[in-house]
Amino acid sequence: MDSTQTTRHLLSVLIWFPAVAALFALFIPRQAPKVLRAYGVGVGLFLFGQSLQLLVGSTHSVQSRTFRYVENVEWIPSFGIRYHLGVDGISLWLILLTTFLTPLTLYVSFGAIRNKQKEFIAAMLFLQSAMIGAFVALDLFLFYTFWELMLVPMFLIIGVFGGKNSVYAAVKFFIYTFAGSVFMLLAILYMVAQYKTLTGHYSFDYQDLMRLGFPVSTERMLFAAFTLAFAIKVPMWPVHTWLPDAHTEAPTGGSMILAAIMLKLGTYGFLRFSLGLFPLAGHWIGPTVALFACIGIIYGALAAWRQYDFKRLVAYSSVSHLGFVMLGLSSRSPTGVSGAILQMVNHGISTGALFLLVGVLYDRRHTRDVAEFGGLAKVMPWYAAVFVLVTMSSIGLPGTNGFIGEFLIITGSFSADLLRWSYHCVGSDCEVAQIGPWFALLAVSGVILGAVYMLDVTQKVFFGAATNPKNRDLTDLNSREWAGLAPLVVAIFALGLFPMYFRDRIDPSVRSFLAVYNSKREALRDGGGAHLTPWLLEEAATTPPVTDPGNGLPPPAVPEAVPHAARAQRSNDLLVAQGN
Repeated sequence: MDSTQTTRHLLSVLIWFPAVAALFALFIPRQAPKVLRAYGVGVGLFLFGQSLQLLVGSTHSVQSRTFRYVENVEWIPSFGIRYHLGVDGISLWLILLTTFLTPLTLYVSFGAIRNKQKEFIAAMLFLQSAMIGAFVALDLFLFYTFWELMLVPMFLIIGVFGGKNSVYAAVKFFIYTFAGSVFMLLAILYMVAQYKTLTGHYSFDYQDLMRLGFPVSTERMLFAAFTLAFAIKVPMWPVHTWLPDAHTEAPTGGSMILAAIMLKLGTYGFLRFSLGLFPLAGHWIGPTVALFACIGIIYGALAAWRQYDFKRLVAYSSVSHLGFVMLGLSSRSPTGVSGAILQMVNHGISTGALFLLVGVLYDRRHTRDVAEFGGLAKVMPWYAAVFVLVTMSSIGLPGTNGFIGEFLIITGSFSADLLRWSYHCVGSDCEVAQIGPWFALLAVSGVILGAVYMLDVTQKVFFGAATNPKNRDLTDLNSREWAGLAPLVVAIFALGLFPMYFRDRIDPSVRSFLAVYNSKREALRDGGGAHLTPWLLEEAATTPPVTDPGNGLPPPAVPEAVPHAARAQRSNDLLVAQGN
């Protein structure tokens, strides 16, 4: 395959190469551990190098607000299922985060995982394949397939390679996430059935289903079905209880990938699908989502403060930090949403580093009880220095990656026009109260609490007298651990000192997404039965009105769907014109 073909099918390479490599890993002799380890890390580094091609042209004013590297071919034509992939500024850095962290996670995990390394490598590579697939899928059947496939390797990573209660934690993780996904599947099937009623053919394509309009009550139910699945994955309060157990029992590598990448699929899905497909419901329930996000920020911080298990502390900190992300997304302001996307990446770097650091200590002492430590700064000075740096990143010190994301989220929420509640309604006239500033105030209190619990655990573990004799002979960071931590430290400063390099590739897509969101919201404001909205169509023709079985009323004339082949050809022509 020449370079042109590789670029044209780059997303397929990023999805399927690790899946195939996972199968080949199972045939490498177990008696050759060095070959196994080199193979796993080598595959990860190759994919990271390939993914860097996504940055080419990503700041162009046209390219960065449309889907790029598009692949759109028929898969199961009789059901309107297509192999439709694409990447934009919303998904770009999440894909790069995945390819960046996977080889690091594999490499550092080999220090603790001595048995069944072959199976661990295969599970991690297959997990990477499914996660990237979910980030780039633009067909809802394809997205749901990757969404569910992620559960299998993570279930095995927690259950097989975790601690003494790993099976319980793995089953709880699986049941929670799978149960929420079932409602999303039912909602997808309902939407496809409505599309078939209106157009005469099935389609799972994201861009087709975006054109569907529903009665207000129906759209709210569909929004709830999607959002429940994503809220569990984030996880948001109060459906977060699976996360501390999963993190506590998972191996270090599993916790890193779970916190850094898998949880982001919940926040990404909420933005791309819940808000993208159901803008009226998103507008109605947006303030409620923001309220739950703020509760999660405060609750997660308070729960982390009271933890004595080091790993559970970091797990609850994720609940708090991802509350910031959901607050930024629910603000639906360009600043807040851009900050939320940036904070997804920031959280992946900082929390991934924290889980790695906790794993380093556990490998030496085989305990995560904070009370067992003290005075480690004298015994492990380099480890202490890196931990303090990552702590500063986690609490949002200016100059580190954590600051800019939280700053944008808080300022975006403070000034968000869409964060408002209506009251004293008389007919269609209501008094409106702006509540964004109150949510911003709650978020600021979460920042303060985050500093409290992180500085508190830092003081307990690293400073004071080293009274426990078991800690006096602990070794400092070794070469393997430095190799895993050094790139994360570089990323902390790169994101903190040069945030515009990252925002320049996010902002155009966010502005475009919000423009479509607001346009569709205005177009659907009058409600009515299920119908297709003409505002996105490149071509339109009218067809006889159909009767909506939901209310028995004939909706207005419905635009005919643009054939897939024609739209795919126009997409390809546009990409060629853009030099992609």
